[in-house]
Amino acid sequence: MTKKLLKGNHALAEAAVRAGCEGFFGYPITPSTEFLEYMSSRMPELGRAFVQAESEVAAINMVYGAACAGKRTMTASSSPGVSLMMEGLSYIAGTEVPAVLVNVMRGGPGLGNIAPSQGDYNQMVKGGGHGDYFPIVIAPASVQESIDYTMLAFDLADKYRTLVYVIVDGNIGQMMEPAEMPPMREIPTEAPDWAVTGAEGRDPIALSSIYIDPYDEEVTNLRLLKKKLEIEKNEVIFKEFFMEDAEIVIIGFGTAGRISLSAVREAREQGIKVGLIRPITLFPFPFERIAEAAEQAKSFLVVEMNTGMMLDDIQVAVKGKIPVEFYGRLGGVTPFPDEILSEINRINENPPTDPNLDARADWVKRLEKAIEGSN
Repeated sequence: MTKKLLKGNHALAEAAVRAGCEGFFGYPITPSTEFLEYMSSRMPELGRAFVQAESEVAAINMVYGAACAGKRTMTASSSPGVSLMMEGLSYIAGTEVPAVLVNVMRGGPGLGNIAPSQGDYNQMVKGGGHGDYFPIVIAPASVQESIDYTMLAFDLADKYRTLVYVIVDGNIGQMMEPAEMPPMREIPTEAPDWAVTGAEGRDPIALSSIYIDPYDEEVTNLRLLKKKLEIEKNEVIFKEFFMEDAEIVIIGFGTAGRISLSAVREAREQGIKVGLIRPITLFPFPFERIAEAAEQAKSFLVVEMNTGMMLDDIQVAVKGKIPVEFYGRLGGVTPFPDEILSEINRINENPPTDPNLDARADWVKRLEKAIEGSN
């Protein structure tokens, strides 16, 4: 295989095609629209289903129906569009059928803007819809990772009969990078034994998310919880850099983690003992590795393009053993490497000592000053 220059949204879409996606249902919304546009020509030429629905609500319910029929199916959208899909996503989770969602995140809340953001962390990682359910959430940091982990997303969805979210911000969706595509997979000719197909000679099958009896619902919720525990045991993915002797550890996902790596490399050239952990699965989250790093490091710096949503999970993992600092940019603003490097230098020159420091409140003051200075 040779590398080609690929746009993020197009690469995500082609990876879904090569993973065996048989049905795509969506509605256009910036900055994910190129995904839908690509699928509008690619899927029909392969004899597969493509529907531009009348809304995101309609699209996710079409995904639900195709998933119940045992087809590899998906949708792609961006933050406000995903919000509209939440009820349908909860139904899919409650019915325990596999489906994949790509969320190319943008600034919010509300209609917000079309600039890149990571403000959907809680919506994606903490369920988003009503009820107890636990989607797998994967956060690539490059076009190549977007391809690789979209392929994996379909496999994990089938393996656990669950929702899998691939979340990138608008930077990754819109950027172009050299990347390799895997070969096309064959689509299975037989439906899974749990699927609703209407085939003669099979016992009747009914799939539903409705359990009127609370005790039946409890059994279902317990089954979902046991599935969650199995996923947490088997499917944690992260990358780490320069962690052998790191005294300051940066933690960031997606674009924020990628930019942080540039800052970490520069800090290393300055002689600062700093490392990076970049979670790739946001659920299951690498709590164990982060807890181990807290035994080694003197302090953490969490970097995000939101108000510190992953920060809360980091603090759970650290359990107050070391200080955890935070640096974020909001509303679609992407941090530059020199901003993160400045934070690393600040921590290195004045190491925090209070493990109970209010990282978010301290950061708000620094950000306000920076915004005032830029104006």
